[in-house]
Amino acid sequence: MPLALPPTASVSASHSTKTKHVTVFSSEQVVSKPSPVVDLSSLQDASRILHEQLVKDSQIIPDLGELLLAGGASSASYSVFPDDYRVPFQKRRLIGIPEALFQYYNTTNVTSHMGLLPEIERVWISIDHKLFLWDYVEGQDISSFVDQPDVITSVAVVKPKPGVFIDEITSVMVICTPVSILLVGLSAASVVGPNNRRRKEIKMYATDMSISTDVEMSSVAGSHDGRIFMCGSQDGCLYELHYQQSESWFGKRVQLINHSVGGMQSLFPRFGSSKHEDRILSVVFDVNRKCLYTLTAKNAISVYQLGGEKILHHIQTMSNLYKAAQDKAPSSPALAPSHFQVVSLHVVSPGESRTGVQLIGVTMNGVRLYFSAATYGFSHVSGANLGESLRPLQLIHVRLPPSNLYHPDELSHPYRPAASSYTPARGVPAPPPSRPFVVSGIENSSYVDGLTISAQPGDAEGTDFLLCIAPDLTRIGALGQVQTAQHQYPVASQPPIYGAPYSSSGTQRPPLVEYATLLAIPGRTWAMASVPRSPPAPSASPSPSTINELATQFSEPPRQFMILTNVGLTFLVKRRALDYLRAVVEEVLSEGAVQPIIEFRDSFGRDQTCAMLLGLACGNTFLDAGDQTTVGTLYAPSPDVANVAKQAFYDFGERPIWTERVTYGTSEASGSAIFSGRREGFAIYFARLVRPIWKDKITKPGSLGLYELNIQETLLATIQKNLYALREFLEKNPHLFHSTPGDPAASRGPAGHEQEAWKAEQNSVAQLLSLLTRTIEAISFVLLLNDYRLGELIARCDPDTQKLITSMTYEDLITTQNGLNVSRALVNVVIDQQIGQQISVDTISEVLQQRCGSFCSADDVMLYKARENVRKAVESRNPAERQNWLGESLRLFAKGARVLEFDKIREVCTEYRQLGYAKGAVELPLYCALALDPDGIGLEYCFEEKALQSSSQSAVSAESPETVRDHAFELAFTSEDEMFHSTLYDWLIEKGHTDDLLAMRPMFLEAHLRREPATVSKYQLLWQFYVKDGQPLRAAEVLAALAESRSFDLSLETRLECLILAVGNAKSHPVTANGRHETAIAFLTDLEEKLEVAQVQLEICNSLLSHSNDPGEDGEKIRRLGKYLMTMSELYQSYAEPFDLPVMKLLILHVSEHRDDHLVRSIWDRIFEDALEKDTDPETNADHLVANVVPLGKRFYPSEYAFPLRHIASSLMRFSLKYLGQLPKGWTPRVLVQCGVPYSEVWEVLHEMYESHWDKIPPFNQQRSVQAISCDIAVLLRDWVEEAKRPQSSAARRELPVGRVDA
Repeated sequence: MPLALPPTASVSASHSTKTKHVTVFSSEQVVSKPSPVVDLSSLQDASRILHEQLVKDSQIIPDLGELLLAGGASSASYSVFPDDYRVPFQKRRLIGIPEALFQYYNTTNVTSHMGLLPEIERVWISIDHKLFLWDYVEGQDISSFVDQPDVITSVAVVKPKPGVFIDEITSVMVICTPVSILLVGLSAASVVGPNNRRRKEIKMYATDMSISTDVEMSSVAGSHDGRIFMCGSQDGCLYELHYQQSESWFGKRVQLINHSVGGMQSLFPRFGSSKHEDRILSVVFDVNRKCLYTLTAKNAISVYQLGGEKILHHIQTMSNLYKAAQDKAPSSPALAPSHFQVVSLHVVSPGESRTGVQLIGVTMNGVRLYFSAATYGFSHVSGANLGESLRPLQLIHVRLPPSNLYHPDELSHPYRPAASSYTPARGVPAPPPSRPFVVSGIENSSYVDGLTISAQPGDAEGTDFLLCIAPDLTRIGALGQVQTAQHQYPVASQPPIYGAPYSSSGTQRPPLVEYATLLAIPGRTWAMASVPRSPPAPSASPSPSTINELATQFSEPPRQFMILTNVGLTFLVKRRALDYLRAVVEEVLSEGAVQPIIEFRDSFGRDQTCAMLLGLACGNTFLDAGDQTTVGTLYAPSPDVANVAKQAFYDFGERPIWTERVTYGTSEASGSAIFSGRREGFAIYFARLVRPIWKDKITKPGSLGLYELNIQETLLATIQKNLYALREFLEKNPHLFHSTPGDPAASRGPAGHEQEAWKAEQNSVAQLLSLLTRTIEAISFVLLLNDYRLGELIARCDPDTQKLITSMTYEDLITTQNGLNVSRALVNVVIDQQIGQQISVDTISEVLQQRCGSFCSADDVMLYKARENVRKAVESRNPAERQNWLGESLRLFAKGARVLEFDKIREVCTEYRQLGYAKGAVELPLYCALALDPDGIGLEYCFEEKALQSSSQSAVSAESPETVRDHAFELAFTSEDEMFHSTLYDWLIEKGHTDDLLAMRPMFLEAHLRREPATVSKYQLLWQFYVKDGQPLRAAEVLAALAESRSFDLSLETRLECLILAVGNAKSHPVTANGRHETAIAFLTDLEEKLEVAQVQLEICNSLLSHSNDPGEDGEKIRRLGKYLMTMSELYQSYAEPFDLPVMKLLILHVSEHRDDHLVRSIWDRIFEDALEKDTDPETNADHLVANVVPLGKRFYPSEYAFPLRHIASSLMRFSLKYLGQLPKGWTPRVLVQCGVPYSEVWEVLHEMYESHWDKIPPFNQQRSVQAISCDIAVLLRDWVEEAKRPQSSAARRELPVGRVDA
């Protein structure tokens, strides 16, 4: 309950004349020009645009399974072009077999084999018993192995079993001869070669693991956990080479297990040849599903699931595939018994098909058989662990080969329809191939991510043909293509009798359409494989289909294949849409033909084309479809190519359009912009660049309990290069997102709508540009933190910040408030680290501002430099120099006060205090408070000032503690920050420095003491303040309010003391002060009355004190009596009457001057009754009466309200008459005299009693009573005379009733 205090206008006015105002600082000095603030709202809007594009990328291209299902049971749709720049693959280079190998062909009778080991970047070539490993990356480097005597027929590289070999061995090379199998350990380390390319350096380790066999092994396949499987060339059985670290009772160190035989027989030596009718030709291991596939000579495919050690579970065998394929594609000429021979099996990764396609079989004439897990009749397989349970496979789709392939010779004369402008010449078909080629003798094939390469002998000696197949994204993707342009070159397909029906209504996914072409390579093919590339890190961003190269062509190198022939190693590179675009742009430059680029735009759609044109124009690290070892180097196109790409980007991008929506039944209209292709292309390209990191966490748990980068530095650096190139291009070409004067399209619609559309587009582009810059700086920031040991920096942060950092994604860091908070915390840790190492912060500050300015503002830099100045002050021995450093630090802190955190303020103030720098300790918090609240609207903000706490004397300060303290108070009290004053006053009051406050009486003290919340200490100080200030009446008002307040738990004695002090101060009020004399008198009178009541209350409280702990309501009432002031009525009705306190009743009647004769007589009668005891002699009772009556008489006489003299005298007389002769004569008058009643009053009372016998008033009408009264009067007169004779007696002689006595 707030206290009601009087207004303070006059007091403040009088006090203001006594206060000295000194301005320490002004708002102009504190509020420096703020650093650019990160617009989180704009960044988040731009981030939503990126997210939308990432989601689109995951949806625009179906996955393999969806395409096959849409095509029905079989399909044969192909895009076959004569154009050499639209073929899906391109021969990149041919590396000849090193000349050094030919010296080993010293005789004509040698046995030689060769193959590919892409895992270690080697080609293996065996010449009799010698094994050579050719490093095709380096070109001519060869290592050899000649430590065994037998002819080498097959070599493979597999993973080692855990715990068997030393840690350096990362692979195991399996060497097969007709009579033995040998294991050689390999270690591969990535090094930089002489041509600055990264290559693998290998070392061989002897394992002493080999086994003799009478069956020649081939088709070696290794599992994920180091198990080795192979097939016997003679018997066609499935074998497992089992090895362990040492021999045991239950097994040899190396064993060969025949899984085709099964049971214990597989462990016994083999005698005689096998009579298996169908031999296994190849073994393929599925790493993802942890299973094994085998292919036999009669086209049977078996599936095995890995069990425990040495155990292999046969799941199924699919035979009679020819009939199953005929059922899917009846009457197809490609399905003839003489040509239906499956030559290879290829695993489909789970990421390629969400519908479960997992195996592809390729036949010798190019038919592809797609197998998927059965969907009926088998137990369901859990997707959480594909290896736990496998469903049998079934043939779900037959993909027939293209029938109208152009001969490789015809591709050297590309067909170009004529066109002279950006107007497409539609409907002009290409001439049919003059020499259509039909695939019929495929011997090798390779498959990865939807790409298939197959080799067969060519039609010329020493030449092989490669059938290259890749998905045609323009036919299967939802890219916004121009439909009328899609049939310029007809899609080759088989007769509809065996092709699946397809609805073009748009409600279904399109069927699979692929590019197909034939390429010629020199030599005869021995082996082929895809060039391994580092798998992309698992990303939390929406994942596009693996065949959607549009989404990855700017962030991953193109797929490459290696074809090993007897001439050398041919590298085949997948030509991406980007490479196609680059070719048509170069054709525009070289020949002026614009038709190809028009066709490109119509095929891939406006937005996708603009995205690729933008990437081509600004340059990209993945722009060159060359050697993957150069990835990370930014490729910039020639200026001419960049200019054409830029112009096409602008022309194809068109303009934004404003669409209006009118709400039915109202006149209100709202609209939205359909952005141009330029803005959409910008968003698509930007999103694709950051997709590998955008939704991923910045950190992951590392070694030693510390965190480390979740994304590799090389990937971050590559992404940053591409982003920087994009930003640089857009900064140099700001006109790309503005309309050109005279644009005819701009005048088609209403001018207002056109302006709204351009405004919306430019706003969106500006947001994306802001996000682009912020993203570049964020990557710089993360890389910089990693240089300073990110894990250790995180460990030095507080737990809440650590939790934020470890769960934060790159998107969060860039676009959220938590990202800002985390980045600032990390920068502070870095700076602390630098200062702790006695290193200047200038260098790191400059680096932070240059590379990631939004993560380290100018304000932050000032704060870092300020802290460094404090450090220099600590180190300085010169007092003047120390003061200069401290002053400069305060100046810098003041400029950066807006971003200075509270904990840092406290820390700096502590340092200032220890250095004896009172000015900084006082003014820095005030600077910060003013910077945070320049308009003074945040009075609820309570600044917990800790800077002025007294501490032990620092050895750094040259001044005495008293001097520093006085200077600090002087600075503090001259501040104009009222909130600071209030906080400082509270602290001083808490510390008991009230005398200092009263002595200095700073401004705002009175206002602070009167402000809520009210406290006893504040009001105690307030009344003393008024006394010191010469305002006793206001002091009395405060004291009175404090005494009567029920808000504070004060004792009755304290409240009584306040009233006494209030009365004293009120009496001290000058008569003429402020013209309030009459009011002061009334206030004083009221105070005195309240004081009297309080005194009565105190007596009652003391009389009931012994019962204060009584249980129940009575005890509670008594305790309440000692806490709050009460009125006289409350005291009588609630305490004196209920608790039967006759003396207190008399006191209340006396103080209140309440006259009630009947009441007061009854009270005295009760007093007499209580004083008398039964069965007690008269003398004792007489003493009891004297003991009770005399004190009350002395206290209350002459109050008629509490001391009715005649009634008391009559009661005493009646008692003496009752015991006449037993009490001394004159007892009654002498008791009254002891009560303080004058002799004259006693004479009058006794005389009235004497005279009353005439009125026959009993008991005074009896003769004995008259004689007794006469006797008492005689004693009274004698005592009166004796008293009057006594010197300095109060009894005046003139009052003696001489005349009446004589009468």
